[in-house]
Amino acid sequence: MKRNVLWLLSTITVVVLLFGYHTSTSGALSAGSGTVVSSPTQPERASAASGQGGAGSGGSGSGNGTGGSTATTPTTVTGGIAQTQWGPVQVELTLKGSTITDVTMLQYPSGNPQDDQINSYALPILIQDTLDAQSAQIDMVSGATVTSVGYVQSLQSALDQAGL
Repeated sequence: MKRNVLWLLSTITVVVLLFGYHTSTSGALSAGSGTVVSSPTQPERASAASGQGGAGSGGSGSGNGTGGSTATTPTTVTGGIAQTQWGPVQVELTLKGSTITDVTMLQYPSGNPQDDQINSYALPILIQDTLDAQSAQIDMVSGATVTSVGYVQSLQSALDQAGL
């Protein structure tokens, strides 16, 4: 009987340890990583994220997308940095009037093959969903929940700054 109890407790301990082990070793992504993902409508460009604030700081926008701007003048708004368990996530919106025309990823978890694989799949879906919904009311991407939550937080921050 003691042997069975010992075996059961050992098995439970091993299962708990296996499920508690974090396989991502990327840690926090530095603000100056220069990694950019953009929607298919805009070619990639060098990131301007290298000089942006520290952890948890809000982003800054170059315009508000309302008021004196015309519908033909694009405005960019940078969302705040959303700190996630796998690293920071930050988006930049391009607006024409109150229409989101482009979403650029300034920061997102990367640095190991698993993060790169997940985000190469999830980020284009999140960007396209944003362009389709024209709001932060989008679905999470299965398998990329942490990045999806950070994306929506930064997206909502940018939309708030734009007054949308």
